Amino acid sequence: MILIIGGAFQGKASYVKEKYGLKEADFYDAEIPLNPAGRIAINHLHEYIKKRMKEGGNPEEEILDFINKSDCILICDEIGNGIVPLDPFEREWREKTGRILIQVAAKAESVERVICGIAQKIK
Repeated sequence: MILIIGGAFQGKASYVKEKYGLKEADFYDAEIPLNPAGRIAINHLHEYIKKRMKEGGNPEEEILDFINKSDCILICDEIGNGIVPLDPFEREWREKTGRILIQVAAKAESVERVICGIAQKIK
């Protein structure tokens, strides 16, 4: 499993397509497929977490279970920088996303941060 992080609109998905040879059909947007075939990419992981929190799901457990049995690339915006939101749910979402990313990064074979379409290997 590979983790790609970076700010919004920094070229993360394009970078993954080019570096890892994935096509548009290999991407899932803010969703985790039930039975993926081959290497896939989950784009907007932070939005998946938000959606599952609103639905009362357990995104942490779901993501960790998924990465243990899938060949995947997770792509997530960095959402913890900037002004702390006034809305309690938005604060909880940011915190939960950060905590999930810590666990995902620990399990990842590689972690890369993409800024302006340029990747920096972190792990």
